[in-house]
Amino acid sequence: MNNPTPPHRSPRQEDRTHNIVIGQTINPAKMQRAKELRRQMTPEEKILWQHLRGNRLNGLHFRRQQIIDGFIADFYCHAARLVIEVDGKIHEQQAEYDAERDKVLLARGLRLLRIKNEEVKQELDRILMRISQACFEET
Repeated sequence: MNNPTPPHRSPRQEDRTHNIVIGQTINPAKMQRAKELRRQMTPEEKILWQHLRGNRLNGLHFRRQQIIDGFIADFYCHAARLVIEVDGKIHEQQAEYDAERDKVLLARGLRLLRIKNEEVKQELDRILMRISQACFEET
């Protein structure tokens, strides 16, 4: 039987050039580490995730612990090409690593938003507004 309507294709299927996962070789150890990080999120990441998951922030889809070019981003919104990093004390000790990582992600055309742990705990509404605005900014 012929189906007169073509199958529905999602925007991701039609625009594979911007899908960061397609074409990446992902190290199995890195994949395992991302899974561990999802299970062991920091308290601040858990707080933020409760507001980002399930398209709760303006209908935007976020992923957590997304592998991009060998790096694991805390949160990633593909539609906005936005990486969100929740920075705790450890980031004070790894400034060079973070700078290299930022350089690689920016070269891929992604935007970065760094948020401090204290901001998540003390100014959550303002942080959610910043994320929302960043998602809808023109690049």
